[in-house]
Amino acid sequence: MAVPSDLIVSVSGIRGIVGAGLTAEAAARFAAAFGSTCAGKRVVLSRDGRPSGDMLRHAVTAGLLGAGCTIEDIGIAPTPTCGFAVRASGAAGGIQITASHNPAPWNGLKMFGPDGAVLPPEGGALVRALYESGDFARAAWDGIGSVRVPPDVGTDHARAVLDTVSVAAVAGRRFRAFLDGNAGAGGPLGTSLLQDLGCDVIQYECEPTGRFAHEPEPVPAHLVDVSPWVKQHECDIGFVLDPDSDRLALIDERGECVSEECTLALAAKWRLRQQPGAMVVNMSTSRMNEDIATAAGCPFFRSAVGEANVVALMRGTSAVIGGEGNGGVIDPRIGWVRDPFVGMAFVLSLMADERKPLSVLVAELPQYAMLKTKFTVPREKLAGAFAALAARWPDARANRDDGLRLDGADWWLHVRGSNTEPVVRVIAEAPTADRARELCDAAGAVVVL
Repeated sequence: MAVPSDLIVSVSGIRGIVGAGLTAEAAARFAAAFGSTCAGKRVVLSRDGRPSGDMLRHAVTAGLLGAGCTIEDIGIAPTPTCGFAVRASGAAGGIQITASHNPAPWNGLKMFGPDGAVLPPEGGALVRALYESGDFARAAWDGIGSVRVPPDVGTDHARAVLDTVSVAAVAGRRFRAFLDGNAGAGGPLGTSLLQDLGCDVIQYECEPTGRFAHEPEPVPAHLVDVSPWVKQHECDIGFVLDPDSDRLALIDERGECVSEECTLALAAKWRLRQQPGAMVVNMSTSRMNEDIATAAGCPFFRSAVGEANVVALMRGTSAVIGGEGNGGVIDPRIGWVRDPFVGMAFVLSLMADERKPLSVLVAELPQYAMLKTKFTVPREKLAGAFAALAARWPDARANRDDGLRLDGADWWLHVRGSNTEPVVRVIAEAPTADRARELCDAAGAVVVL
């Protein structure tokens, strides 16, 4: 099959601009490929609030039914709720219709295995091969699947999160929380969860219409108009969700955006105090997490970049918490997906226990500056570039599990090739912004030779 050049097909799903690369035909074909790997069993289906999701829902439904699958359609729901529903219901897998933090014209399909985790690379590669070959199951007239609407799984998801914290301790603080759902899938669940935690909730764009009020990626640069409202409404904290609600950004009581790297660090600080155990993050996540785990006397591990890789290492180390520096927190008791509702509950619990405002808790975290850059480098030159980088910093500890990561005494540098374009991504973290820039510039000078 000739794949449209503007459709991104990977082992984690497909993504593209609706009506261009991503069409109903492509979605139905991909769903049929995925359904073939589920052997006609039950599949959970959900979507974020993007208007194009309804069209794609019909296409995905056709592909799954044609492969003989029974569909549990939970409607508009956060990505972690889809993963939770798969595991809780014993389904064979799940599909979330979402383009995550991509702009409004985009959409896509994300796949989950029977454990409720994003498909590992080998499972995704099988689906991709079936999609491209067209060699997938086609049920006869009397083997076509059916669609069911299960009970509200969001309530069960919220209850599972609430069971991990002391609701009374948080509720006793009577926090006022600002929630920016940005018209994504997580507004309703986020609102109800915060209310159950005893918060007075100021809602902004919490209806899942998919018509974004600002750029969908919840990073400080996109929240300059939103962040002052936290202070104006006299809130203790602001929470910002991305469209499919697997990332969480924070705004402090002064109306200042907090780096997305701090979300996991704050959650981990509370969780490791509650139950000491291993922590897992990816290669590009802030060193403050390692410092927190070390201070708590807990083992700390790094995986290759990618949620599936973090989850695999969490399983292998029996980790009690993990995640990524993009605002993603993973608690295996709830599910194997980045879950902002876990992040909300844990950060509020930390605020309640410490009796300190968010700005102070952030200031007490280990302080580092991170810089992310990229350089054009042909893929065939990557091996030579990695060798030259290791030679440039011979005293640094080298890790080659995902490109090359070099760890110095108080800095680190991660260099990895992109999977979608001929560039190398260079990320550095150091005690100061100037030092992080120096590291990126020095690495760039090496890799582009």
